[in-house]
Amino acid sequence: MQGKKGQWVQIHNIVLEPSERAPQVPDDTKRTPLIMWVKGYLAADAEIGGECEVTTLTGRTVKGVLDEIEPSYSHDYGKYVPELGIIRDQVRSMLGV
Repeated sequence: MQGKKGQWVQIHNIVLEPSERAPQVPDDTKRTPLIMWVKGYLAADAEIGGECEVTTLTGRTVKGVLDEIEPSYSHDYGKYVPELGIIRDQVRSMLGV
């Protein structure tokens, strides 16, 4: 699949290889590269898996490998934690709310 110039995309690049990681990093983390993902607008047409350049919303120009065309936001805050409900009630009580 090919992205067109000006299209919203996500790219990635490897910031640090496993051998370049800091010595105090946990062992399981040391075995993986440090990867940066960036979203921005394609500077030129590019194929998924190919090298490309994007311009971010802040105006930075970043080079990387094209991962996704018109990516969506799919994050959440995890599962409900009952203890946080208890803390919420305690804080409200302290504040008189």
